[in-house]
Amino acid sequence: MITEFLITAGEQPKRLDIFLVGRERDASRSALQRLIELGRIRVNDQVVKPSHKIKPGDRITMDVPKPEPLSMKGEDIPLEVLFEDDALLVLNKPPGIVVHPAPGNWSGTLVNALLHHFQTSGGTISTIGGKERPGLVHRLDKETSGVMVITKTDTAHRTLAAQFKLHTITRVYEALVWGVPKKGRGMIDLAIGRDRKDRKKFSSNTTSPRESVTEYVVNRRYGKVAAHVLLYPQTGRTHQLRVHLTSVGHPILGDRTYGGNKVMALEDIEVPRVMLHARTLGFTHPTTGSREEFTRPFPADMERVTQALEGIMVPRGAMPGSATDVRTANEELC
Repeated sequence: MITEFLITAGEQPKRLDIFLVGRERDASRSALQRLIELGRIRVNDQVVKPSHKIKPGDRITMDVPKPEPLSMKGEDIPLEVLFEDDALLVLNKPPGIVVHPAPGNWSGTLVNALLHHFQTSGGTISTIGGKERPGLVHRLDKETSGVMVITKTDTAHRTLAAQFKLHTITRVYEALVWGVPKKGRGMIDLAIGRDRKDRKKFSSNTTSPRESVTEYVVNRRYGKVAAHVLLYPQTGRTHQLRVHLTSVGHPILGDRTYGGNKVMALEDIEVPRVMLHARTLGFTHPTTGSREEFTRPFPADMERVTQALEGIMVPRGAMPGSATDVRTANEELC
């Protein structure tokens, strides 16, 4: 597949590989450097080095072969199915499982589990997402748990995809965060995109910001140490909740990428992953037109962390559950 574009007059001189990183979101800098060295990426029809400085008027040509579709196989991985009919399937995704295959995770994914499920049940799955992402109209990060919907027909896929695009989907997340927000509820309005310096991260320091809005409510406070918050994303950007919470000084516990070392543990409390859970998902059924809503409480690992947080707030000699410094958000908001 050949792609060609011209460097415009307003573009500042910079290294070819750095320039391409900002444009080619699905390729790493090292992969782009390799393509440049192989002559797959040229400037003015000339083979150049990754360090070549591009300038206005330069013509860049990329001749990158399209990867062959991945041959997917079903794998007998347990699924917690909440609902299933001829149009869709709703499940509770456990933490630690990747949603779809990608480099480093070619097997053991949710897609592998879904293929096995439909192969054994005789069901169908939407093909719009291609062989690598069949049935997927949205996704959750590997460490995030919670409710997901899978489409079984192309019609259902298109209908639900439109609902996600129009933001008519109801989504409620819950997270355990470092520290306690001063306000019991609030709105975080911060445009984000792929970070300028680290392509694996998202931030407001980006060349391609996209509107991102999250409403939050503090549901429970653990002294001044941590809080349990409910999150209502108004948009659906990659890593939106994690970036937004970090931006206001309250990163999610266990978030190595955005929270730094301080969120990994609280004294003797083990925090095994990013403490984020997709609690509720609501949508209009693509066939019946009825409004459906599915809710699952957070899993055992988050429950253990909340119990540990409760424990550090209990004064010595007090009965469990009597901590006076733990309050609910309702006390603040009523």
